[in-house]
Amino acid sequence: MNRILVVDDEPDINMLLMLILEDSGYKVDVYDDPIQALSNFKPHYYDLVILDIIMPTMNGFGFYQRIRELDTGVKACFLTASETSQQEFEKGIYPLVVSEELIIRKPIRNIDLLENIKKILGNSSDNRILPKNQR
Repeated sequence: MNRILVVDDEPDINMLLMLILEDSGYKVDVYDDPIQALSNFKPHYYDLVILDIIMPTMNGFGFYQRIRELDTGVKACFLTASETSQQEFEKGIYPLVVSEELIIRKPIRNIDLLENIKKILGNSSDNRILPKNQR
């Protein structure tokens, strides 16, 4: 059973994602505070983290960078309701290269979410996220 960590500052999104993912057989932990999620993060425990990009205390890209220091094998995908985040990312504000398939747009269709997760988890040798100096 794959373990997924969901971090989104919107409790309704967290509840929805947890229901969808648990119904599909995943073990899910959710947090609405990225600082709390980071302090409780367990290295080598999660197969995937699903992160909202825009959160008040820490953005999803910053969170991902921090957990990669603890667990280099964890995979991630990012949620956003904004096109601005992708534009900022492309301008180099975020020091990661993220393929478009790792960005899930809100509102989320259940089938799209599950298909993306299966693709990400199914390709264990390709993390598709690289530090800027490895592009």
